[in-house]
Amino acid sequence: MTSINLDDLVAIDVHTHAEISADGHHSLSPELSAASTRYFKVHGTREPTIAEMAAHYRERRIAAVVFTVDAETATGHPPIPNEEVAAACAEHADILIPFASVDPWRGRAGARRARRLVEEHGVRGFKFHPSIQGFAPNDPIAYPLYEVIEELGVPALFHTGQTGIGAGVPGGGGIRLKYSDPMLVDDVAVDFPELRIILAHPSFPWQDEALAVATHKPYVHIDLSGWSPKYFPPQLVRYANTLLKDKVLFGSDYPVISPDRWLADFEQLDIKPDVRPLILKDNAARLLGLDAK
Repeated sequence: MTSINLDDLVAIDVHTHAEISADGHHSLSPELSAASTRYFKVHGTREPTIAEMAAHYRERRIAAVVFTVDAETATGHPPIPNEEVAAACAEHADILIPFASVDPWRGRAGARRARRLVEEHGVRGFKFHPSIQGFAPNDPIAYPLYEVIEELGVPALFHTGQTGIGAGVPGGGGIRLKYSDPMLVDDVAVDFPELRIILAHPSFPWQDEALAVATHKPYVHIDLSGWSPKYFPPQLVRYANTLLKDKVLFGSDYPVISPDRWLADFEQLDIKPDVRPLILKDNAARLLGLDAK
């Protein structure tokens, strides 16, 4: 059970990053982190601690999903431990919701790890970044992991579209954009029909594909993180207002985009009054099971 009080919240941010561990270990290599900072033109604290994130979000009465990315096989860079993220979020359970990340290349050992993270550490979902992790979402290597996540009834969030990580670095830092085509996740939605899936970000250059998958597959959602709302493609706004109004979620991508900036720009977006609370809080509360009585 969660201690989050939905009535006290103005929003739920489903996409924030833990980027530094308690002992100072960074979630990304210096080269990739610097590229991301340049790409997003980040000002202020680039790597807040989880406690600092909790204070930031508590002050704003916004709950936040927190995760890191385990891409050790592809990058050689050890991740921030999921157990540390879960424990830190548990200390701020009134405002933070822990997700985990398990490298799909860990195979069945990764699937066992995922089960432990949910059953013993209170993790509420899983983050995948196919481009950084160097795998196609429909590669059978990841299927034991999906099987466990589906069984446990928690969401799987997939980065989709272009990424600022590696942008401007020769060869993109080895990061291949093709793995983040949402049509690859469509196969996952077919093969794991009960798996709750979130397609993260406006999925440039595959926005229409993301909308098609979310419209066709009943348990596929879209989060709006990583972009200022003023840059959203018109078809994304149109679908968010209509066919996908119950499946679109607020996400910022903090700390590279602040919830303050995102929400200020969202205020200017042509979203129907009855749809705004769905995107900002209600859809996420339902998907994460926070509205259970």
